[in-house]
Amino acid sequence: MKTFTKDFTLQEPIPQEGIDLALGVLKTGRLHRYNIMPGEKGHAAELEEAFAAYMGSRYCLACASCGSALYIALKSLGVKTGDTVLCNAYTLAPVPGAIENAGGSIELVEITDNYTIDIDDLDAKAARTGARFFLLSHMRGHMADMDKVMEVVRKHNLIMLEDCAHTMGGSWNGKKSGTFGHAACYSTQTYKHMNSGEGGLLITSDDDAIARAIMYSGSYMLYSAHTSRPGPDVFEKIKKITPNFSSRMDNLRAALLLPQLKLLDEQCRRWNRLYDHMEARLKSIPGVVCPARDPREYYVGSSIQWNLPKAGYKEIEAFIAGTGERGVSVKWFGNKEPDGFTSSYDSWQYFPHLATLDLPRTRKVLATMCDMRLPLTFSTKDCDDIADILVGVIEEMGLR
Repeated sequence: MKTFTKDFTLQEPIPQEGIDLALGVLKTGRLHRYNIMPGEKGHAAELEEAFAAYMGSRYCLACASCGSALYIALKSLGVKTGDTVLCNAYTLAPVPGAIENAGGSIELVEITDNYTIDIDDLDAKAARTGARFFLLSHMRGHMADMDKVMEVVRKHNLIMLEDCAHTMGGSWNGKKSGTFGHAACYSTQTYKHMNSGEGGLLITSDDDAIARAIMYSGSYMLYSAHTSRPGPDVFEKIKKITPNFSSRMDNLRAALLLPQLKLLDEQCRRWNRLYDHMEARLKSIPGVVCPARDPREYYVGSSIQWNLPKAGYKEIEAFIAGTGERGVSVKWFGNKEPDGFTSSYDSWQYFPHLATLDLPRTRKVLATMCDMRLPLTFSTKDCDDIADILVGVIEEMGLR
């Protein structure tokens, strides 16, 4: 029985330049972003400037995680207790968690067979609920038709926040993911496109939103130490009425990220070479269905998803177990129980209505959806070995 021996969680090492910068921070002991010398900028501020420039955004705020960045962004865009926030039903738990933390009430929108938000359902639910806010999650790097999404956003005058945890470096029709809405958040958690262990980046070009975000993130009255910000008059209006949630990024993590940003575009191209090779192999396997990808979408294939439409619940369970026994780590969003990073919308029961919410199209898609990381420590030869194992398990189970 063929087995795969490489670790699906093994990432590439931090670039030496990042290690050197981090050691420099450790030697000074000045890890806190506001523990800087007079006239010094600090690595967190440098990262904010560099990422804002990369994205073509006016401002960036470095946060402790993408989840905290999403929460702060929702609050900064005006979400109040009880406000309805539209969101696609296929996403990861930090997204609904951020909505709950901001006091919002989630309204989940169906997804399509291509794993992206159902734009007709978005239009209908925006009209029915009268929602002002929309959190669009580009889940697992799959971008919807952003031209059509923005038609709905404009039609209903929605305030849109983009969750770009899986699309850093991606774009739609040449426009970068995260530059369509009022704000966007990115992840620098270990398994994302830049690695600081944990971390998040929030971008916006709105003066008031970034000022509130800086205050919320825990700047105390040290907002002048931020260089990616509007003038002090914007802060004067809010500094005594905005609470401190202490969700800052530190200089150590920023030091790790600065050199990685220089490498991001090339890393994205490397991921897509793996993805395209793996996708071609998957598409050649009878019984496997991969989502169609629009040529206007420039994705970042750090993971890959497919469906086994002929399989039932027990068969998917057996498939996951069978591939696992052969060293291939496949996740499943249709599992009745949340497992690791993977969970279905009906398990987010801090929103009680989700336990019984019926989203038939989403449930059908997730029921047979498989999900697999493609770390840059893999090669195309590794992809071939993995595909051979998948074929073997599928043949043994008669799922062709």
